[in-house]
Amino acid sequence: MWSKKEETSKKRTSRNIRFIQLAQSVVRSTRISPYSCKYSKKIYTQHQHLVLLLFKDYRNQHYREFVEDIGDMETIRESLGLTDVPHFTTLQKFLRRIKSLYLRITFRKTANLFYAADEDISITAIDSSGFTSGYCSHYFSERAGKLRKQFLKTSISVDTDLQVITGFVVSNSRVHDIRHAVKLIRQCHKLRPSDCYVMDRGYDSNDLHRLIREDLHADSIISPRFWINEIVGGTYRKEMVLRSKDPKYRRRQLVETKFSVLKRKFGSDLKARIFRIQTKEIACKMIVCNLHRFLQLVIWKVFYRALFSIVFIGSISDKPDLPFTKCL
Repeated sequence: MWSKKEETSKKRTSRNIRFIQLAQSVVRSTRISPYSCKYSKKIYTQHQHLVLLLFKDYRNQHYREFVEDIGDMETIRESLGLTDVPHFTTLQKFLRRIKSLYLRITFRKTANLFYAADEDISITAIDSSGFTSGYCSHYFSERAGKLRKQFLKTSISVDTDLQVITGFVVSNSRVHDIRHAVKLIRQCHKLRPSDCYVMDRGYDSNDLHRLIREDLHADSIISPRFWINEIVGGTYRKEMVLRSKDPKYRRRQLVETKFSVLKRKFGSDLKARIFRIQTKEIACKMIVCNLHRFLQLVIWKVFYRALFSIVFIGSISDKPDLPFTKCL
């Protein structure tokens, strides 16, 4: 009989192996070259480096701590084909060297895991938040009297049915939500068209409504921002006053749930100090979040299918006269 600690470690190992296998298949599908150039030392491949970076974010660890743990994980090293564990600076230099385009392609591959070829999204929710650039916590910096206000504003679009991130935009300074929304809507609509976009009143703009409805031919529900007894201008903004209680708008809060899951499980702090590398860190977090969600859906689907078969077979086993009972 196994103890509880052994059972927990076994479940954790199997969860890690599932993530490694899924990450490897996604990275291979991007067709990134195994080596950066013909003069490479060819000790490790770019696929191994990228999977290790994603696995580090999946475990929400620092570089040194992660490399030490990989040295103790023999099964993980075998699945990755590693004979030696790379130094933690090797992963840091790889993140600095890899092109952002490759991470964007990997992100699109993870988003396309959830859909068929011509499948559209019913409702897409958009919102923004920030990732802090620092190691220390907010409470420690507040107690020390040195508050860090530097953060990277990040806007994401989320499929409210599957809780999948379909697009993201990052900026180094505080910009208005609408400037992010225009770029983000075009980006996620190109990846996977949506029938409806829902946003809070921070995105209230008649031009944004016109972009969604006239250019993209989709529906838009944005809560209007106005004071009491104020005359609301704009054709689409006037329509929003009448549709303020539309049941589709309630799905908007799911994008805030996605931000909460993203920060709690994979961290809200960025290790890099250069904006270009910080953007790559955020891209890795988005990729890991989608991979984690895919594994969740697969596990739930297998579990409920097994539960349904148990209940179904158990309910008909007492009825041998049924013609399909003998086939089970």
